[in-house]
Amino acid sequence: MAQFVVYGHRAAIMPRIPAVSDAIHSAAVSILRLPAEKRFHRFIPLDPEQFIAPADRSIDYTIIEISMFEGRSSETKKDFLRLLIRNVAALGIAPDDIEITITETPRANWAIRGVPADELELNYSVDV
Repeated sequence: MAQFVVYGHRAAIMPRIPAVSDAIHSAAVSILRLPAEKRFHRFIPLDPEQFIAPADRSIDYTIIEISMFEGRSSETKKDFLRLLIRNVAALGIAPDDIEITITETPRANWAIRGVPADELELNYSVDV
């Protein structure tokens, strides 16, 4: 399981939402081995006065926050981050304008479809 929240300047992120979603999903399916039908993406477009960033970031500055079950190896997560950066950069967003964080939690800390996630049978493995 993984949830993605993407923050960006409204003018820059709005026209890119479908492409950024595809870039995220492609990396998640390829490296994290999420099933193709598991796409949980939220986009939060912000006006410039709501999205304060250092002066060395451009209007393309994009933050991607990922919440996912724990269990994936450090190397898998690094491979995922590298591919995700490459995919997003291919959309014209410079790597210096991409910031990604991963927060992992035990499955017992999630509830999905009305039950604790550690009681849910998954059709994929998080031990990759």
